[in-house]
Amino acid sequence: FICNSVLSFRNITALAPMVRVGTLPMRLLALDYGADVVYCEELIDIKMAQCHRVVNDVLETVDFVAPDDRVMFRTCEREKDRVIFQMVRQRNRSQRDENLKPGWAILEKDVAAIDVNMGCPKEYSTKGGMGAALLSDPDKIEAILKKLVAGVSIPVTCKIRILPTVEETVSLVRRIEKTGVTAVAVHGRLKEERPRHPVHCDYIQAVAQAVSIPVIANGGSLDLVKTNADIEEFRKATGASSVMLARAAMWNASVFSNQGPLPVERVMEEYLKYAIQYDNNAFNTKYCLCQMLRDKVESPLGKQLQAAQTSAEICKAYGMQELFQQTQERLQARRDTLQSSTEPDRPVVDGDVTTMAVKFERREYPPRVTPKMFLLEWSRKEKLEQPLYETVQRSQDRAFQSIVTVAQKRYRSSLWEKSKKFAEQAAAVVCLRVLGVPEGRIGEEDSGLVCKRKREGKMNGTTEEEGNIKRHIAAIQQETDKSEAAAVVSGDHHRPDTPPEQP
Repeated sequence: FICNSVLSFRNITALAPMVRVGTLPMRLLALDYGADVVYCEELIDIKMAQCHRVVNDVLETVDFVAPDDRVMFRTCEREKDRVIFQMVRQRNRSQRDENLKPGWAILEKDVAAIDVNMGCPKEYSTKGGMGAALLSDPDKIEAILKKLVAGVSIPVTCKIRILPTVEETVSLVRRIEKTGVTAVAVHGRLKEERPRHPVHCDYIQAVAQAVSIPVIANGGSLDLVKTNADIEEFRKATGASSVMLARAAMWNASVFSNQGPLPVERVMEEYLKYAIQYDNNAFNTKYCLCQMLRDKVESPLGKQLQAAQTSAEICKAYGMQELFQQTQERLQARRDTLQSSTEPDRPVVDGDVTTMAVKFERREYPPRVTPKMFLLEWSRKEKLEQPLYETVQRSQDRAFQSIVTVAQKRYRSSLWEKSKKFAEQAAAVVCLRVLGVPEGRIGEEDSGLVCKRKREGKMNGTTEEEGNIKRHIAAIQQETDKSEAAAVVSGDHHRPDTPPEQP
């Protein structure tokens, strides 16, 4: 199904996009069991536009990190040609949001395709004018898809729900086809309907017959697809090119395997291995495992799982403590190896960021003189905007890494620091060294970027801060002397009842 690195949507079986389920461990598990394509959970394009791309050398992943340091989307090389990023776009956006760089702009080289969600009926999507709310605005749908198709070099698809009549549904999909999308997924229910309602296979069939692009059938998990053999029956019933599974895969991802379903206990253990390996958020891991337990969620295992608060506690519930410990030790060893890298002077371009293996050593700089200070002064001298720092924190060990943007170029150290301040200083060092600008180290020739008083940090044997305090005390004493002299002239030989007011 992959030809010349271009993803085909004909004759495939896909893991459907599911909120809180379609994270990296579940996607990799589905691929293991035979899924051809996997969708991530829906993510809002505005939030992605605010993220920055970080290569996580320890986990061997690419992370898209939000300003509050949350990992919004994590992917890896193994799924690169088969993962589809699903985004939702708000219908009513502010002008500030419209001016942002599109969220999909930073994703293009890390995913196989981009899908626009126009079918989610949940309130958190529709109240923001997203998901199924877009179905009532075909003109907006057309505008969004045309812009996206023109803006990226990878396939663009979309996912919809059916409209009240077959004719309306077919008309909408025909308009969608003209935008240039590669495929369309059709969930065979109205936006008001829920899983308990039967799926309308006839609507999907009418759409499949009316357009030439691949149609992916969705919505058969509860009634029609219980085993792998049922997938082909659902495909035939809808006349679709391909099938997309949500809940059937969430309950037991081995539904994708043509070797027959595996016991859910084994599937959960395989899932948990990926969750540990890729440092998945513990509460997300717990949520997915609870979905697999289904009606056994109140069992002793289920209760122990629900009580777990960390990945270590989750592994303990499954008797996988040793695997957890071994994985943590392996990751720590990889982290230590990267930290001791011996090529600090060689810059490497990683996407749009220039990196160097640099660690900030405070003892190498005079008191109150830092690389950030030199970078700021150099930027002012060159009449550039003030350097902008973006910092993320790694969950495993709470270490920090920062990117500094100067003159629209980005720089960071590939090494992680113990504090946010040190991470910013390391990023500043990388920028200064790449630019060939002095950074203020001890023994470095005076560049004139920072005044001599700050650089030396001494004034007649006194630090600048101490000098300020002495001048402040002298000023207070001078005011006191004036007050006493005035009192003598006026005949009042007593000191004031209160000391001079402190400024």
